[in-house]
Amino acid sequence: MDYKLLFNLVIIAFLSWFVYSRFAGVKGLKNLMPDQFHNELKTNQNKILIDVREPIEVKQGYIAGAKNIPLSQIKNRLHEIPKDKRVFLYCRSGMRSKQAARILQKNGFHDLAHLQGGVMSWKGKIAK
Repeated sequence: MDYKLLFNLVIIAFLSWFVYSRFAGVKGLKNLMPDQFHNELKTNQNKILIDVREPIEVKQGYIAGAKNIPLSQIKNRLHEIPKDKRVFLYCRSGMRSKQAARILQKNGFHDLAHLQGGVMSWKGKIAK
C-alpha cells in the first residue's frame, strides 16, 4: 500500500474522531434552551450553577449566582462541586460546557444540564 494513501487515511480518521468527539452529545446531559434554563434555575432549589469560562471572560458579565470554575481547572476542582445537586453549566457558546459535562460525568456526576448556545443566547439579566 502506498504510504501517502495510508498517511492520508490516518489523518482523515483522526480528524473525523476529533470532530465527532467535540460535537457529539453527552449521554445524560440535559440540553436546555435559554428559557428552559432560566425556568429550571428559578424552580430548582437543589442546584449549583457553574460558569466554565476563563476569569477574564467572566468579567464581561455572568449569570447571577454562578460559581466560576474554568474548564481548564475543572478536573482539579471537582471537590468544589457537590454530587448531590443538579449541576447547571454554561460557557460562551455551549461547547466548553459540554466538555465540562463530559468530565463531570466521567467523575460520577449524573444530574447535569447546560445552556445550549451559552451565555451568548441568554436573555436574562447579566451581572457584572
